[in-house]
Amino acid sequence: MQCPTCGAVLSPTARFCSQCGTRIAAPPPPAAPPPPPSEPTPSSTGDLYAYGNQMGQRLDLPDPTVTARGRGVTGMEYQIVGTTLQAVILELDPGETVYSESGAMSWMSGNIQMATNTRGGGLGGMFKRAISGESLFLNEFTSAGGKGIVAFASDFPGKIVPVPLLEGQSMIVQKQAFLCAEKTVGLDIHFRKRLGAGFFGGEGFIMQKLTGPGVAFVCLDGEIVEYTLDAGQVLKVDTGHVAMYEPTVEFDIEMVKGFKNILLGGEGLFLTTLRGPGRVWLQTMPTANLAKAVAGYISFGGSSRSGSSGDVMGDVIGGLLDR
Repeated sequence: MQCPTCGAVLSPTARFCSQCGTRIAAPPPPAAPPPPPSEPTPSSTGDLYAYGNQMGQRLDLPDPTVTARGRGVTGMEYQIVGTTLQAVILELDPGETVYSESGAMSWMSGNIQMATNTRGGGLGGMFKRAISGESLFLNEFTSAGGKGIVAFASDFPGKIVPVPLLEGQSMIVQKQAFLCAEKTVGLDIHFRKRLGAGFFGGEGFIMQKLTGPGVAFVCLDGEIVEYTLDAGQVLKVDTGHVAMYEPTVEFDIEMVKGFKNILLGGEGLFLTTLRGPGRVWLQTMPTANLAKAVAGYISFGGSSRSGSSGDVMGDVIGGLLDR
């Protein structure tokens, strides 16, 4: 490098000429190498793949949300996955057993053995389940030859709720809410003592009673709201929204007061009254209410094509109303 003024030879790092003192400008930085050619992406080629997977690559879907984890008294571990259409996945050690209503199982590992029986209820147990609208038999699932998994899924948008029960502790739940439980949990029917509650309570005379020890799982409709009632405190609820309550809570039915309220209120003739002490759990979207709302938008009959569709939807709505 030379001085632009006097022509003296300078070192490449010199900033001033040693002969004439002229300031020397710093050399420009070297040019950056060109970037390597990029691989084509779905956005550049116009192709879009679900969950970010590209053609030819392994398909990896995101894991579902885990909303609850826990352990039962027998050592059974569980996790509840999903948000609105949930499933409970049970992990069983060798020899551990859980049971469910007939037809409730969704998937299980190959080492799970299933046995169908009455779980000690005999003819009496079968009779009680028959009059309550439940399946006559229950299925037991036992892990053999190592750890195993068995899963049970809800059949309606709502929540799967774990119900941990101590020895002798009970919980009353709406009919057909029971999903599955540890083998130590007792399942029975619960008769309402008052005729009015049975005739007009929206759930009939019969509910389900779960008794510990152990963890049971119940399916409740929509979102769940919990209240704790003091002794003598009353909560009035539209029929069908009562999902679960402690046995200390008194369940009854009262007629709506006032002619205009009955005629124009649109709330029906009767309300459920829950009297403390105890806790109650209410559901925001009873299955029957949803079925009635959907039925109002379905046309039954008409042309042969619409009639066929109406018949199918009629079966669907009828099944929901029978829950």
